[in-house]
Amino acid sequence: MTAYDTAAELPSIDVLRGRCKALAVLERIVDGGWPYYAYNRAWGDDEAGLMHTGSGDEWAVVFTADGAFIRVFDHESSMTPYLDADHELWPGLLDGLPAVFRPQIEEPAFGDGEGQFVATAVLWRLSGDDRWHAGDGITFPPLRGPYDDTGPDGSGMLEILLDDIVGRYVKFAQDYYGIELDPTAVEHVVAHRPLTDIAVQALNPEATVARLHKDIAAIGYPIATA
Repeated sequence: MTAYDTAAELPSIDVLRGRCKALAVLERIVDGGWPYYAYNRAWGDDEAGLMHTGSGDEWAVVFTADGAFIRVFDHESSMTPYLDADHELWPGLLDGLPAVFRPQIEEPAFGDGEGQFVATAVLWRLSGDDRWHAGDGITFPPLRGPYDDTGPDGSGMLEILLDDIVGRYVKFAQDYYGIELDPTAVEHVVAHRPLTDIAVQALNPEATVARLHKDIAAIGYPIATA
């Protein structure tokens, strides 16, 4: 999978925003510690869905008034700018990027120690667009081997945001946390149904809405009223 493949499969901006929020809520319920998936409604003037593996791989989906911007960094990718002496981006990565998204290139969270933008994949979509875009004319390096499941640019890390997010999160929780989740309980969150203790405890018997209320409200996810 490359950024071009991912761009062809990503949902609309509104659906993507909902999926990013759902992942963040699932993380707060299932684990409650350092979040693998998070959502920040105060990303400057914007909002952002975030993923950090804790081992150097990450992505961010920034939702702005003009659309959405996605930055991916795969630290093992052959496209990492750290393999270039001047930390130059892979050719074509930003070709065609609309001017309204240029401020994202200056975002400190997306830069190296010198403030230079670092990414292995970049995608974007304006509010009026009918599809997602990636840089023009990118020539991708070969895959790293038969077990490379994130592609040459790391855009495969966005796969959980594609269709069948329920099944993908169930598999993620099994692989990462070593737990078996009920797909129906995951679907409750993905569908943005209001949280109740019953829904929460189907995912984590020790969790309650009261304990999670502050974090869930900060994400902007609905909570059932008494």
